[in-house]
Amino acid sequence: MKSLIRVLLADDHNLVRSGIRALLDGLPDVQVLAEASNGREALRLVEIHRPDIVLMDIAMSEMNGLEATTRLVKEFPNTRVIILSMHISEEYVLQALRAGASGYLLKDAGTSELELAIHSVARGETYLSPPVSKHVISDYVRRVSGETHRKEDEGSPLDRLTPRQREILQLIAEGDTTQEIAQKLNISTKTVETHRMQLMERLDIHDLAGLIRFAIRVGLVTLDE
Repeated sequence: MKSLIRVLLADDHNLVRSGIRALLDGLPDVQVLAEASNGREALRLVEIHRPDIVLMDIAMSEMNGLEATTRLVKEFPNTRVIILSMHISEEYVLQALRAGASGYLLKDAGTSELELAIHSVARGETYLSPPVSKHVISDYVRRVSGETHRKEDEGSPLDRLTPRQREILQLIAEGDTTQEIAQKLNISTKTVETHRMQLMERLDIHDLAGLIRFAIRVGLVTLDE
């Protein structure tokens, strides 16, 4: 008897989650363990359920899917991540792969492709939706091959930030106050202010509006949510 592939679903839109859940429930060897509405909740539920695969949306509040993926693959190496996205741009795909995702699936994919992606990733393979162009793959391979160390300084500006700094930057860009950030992360307001000051120094951005524009540009938050 085939063993079930245990899946956790993370997406901040209830209707999208319900639709994907319905597709997953129709697959004979897939079991949906739980659903999360943001990256922070996804990490908590992965710790509880230890799924084989997480289907992870990119644009989620509080902690986006890329940040959650980066943490998840380090903390739970036996759980693999398939990013769910509407975006086909090279930068989004490369960010997902850089974060440690094992798959990148476009949200308009059909049931058969969803099933193929899950089975491929469960076997330890990498799955990218066919519309994701071949030059994205070859460019990624080139970046992570022998050139990696030589090109470190040319990587994403996000790479210069710690996970906590990226987390605080997202919350700032989503409009949270210092007090609200402190409460959500269970740290002091002074610590939040220190992180914000370090953010500005590392990015050479010295006002709040500039931080927000940067967060949008690198995909930490989106304007079309």
